[in-house]
Amino acid sequence: MKRLALLLSITFAVGIAVGWFAVKAASGYVEPVKRTVLLKIDLAGTEGREGVVWAIEIAPGAATGNHYHPGHEFVYVLEGAGRTSVEGKPEATVRAGEVVYLPPGQVHKTTNASATAPAKALVVYIGEKDQPLVVPVQ
Repeated sequence: MKRLALLLSITFAVGIAVGWFAVKAASGYVEPVKRTVLLKIDLAGTEGREGVVWAIEIAPGAATGNHYHPGHEFVYVLEGAGRTSVEGKPEATVRAGEVVYLPPGQVHKTTNASATAPAKALVVYIGEKDQPLVVPVQ
């Protein structure tokens, strides 16, 4: 009897897990903001500094949330457009082919301007080694 109960419990748990993954796959779930580090390297001749290159993809209608970077950030928009809000400045739309520079510590957020297509950008970051790349702000 105990063995049967254990077997049924395991079967039930596995069924729930498989069902959960199947629903996620079928619904086409996409992360709202996906950052992929492409290169992280110590900068020659600048002790304690590093360069990082990452790709960012913001899902349709999604936003990064308020945050800042401890280092210098250069953003080149590859596809789509984003509405960027920088603390103390009016919101600006940045489109494919445009570049934005954000100095260290500048609080900002970017919202994908499209409700149907992702916004994609390439980010070049220069900052102190071993610091977080992104610092969320409430």
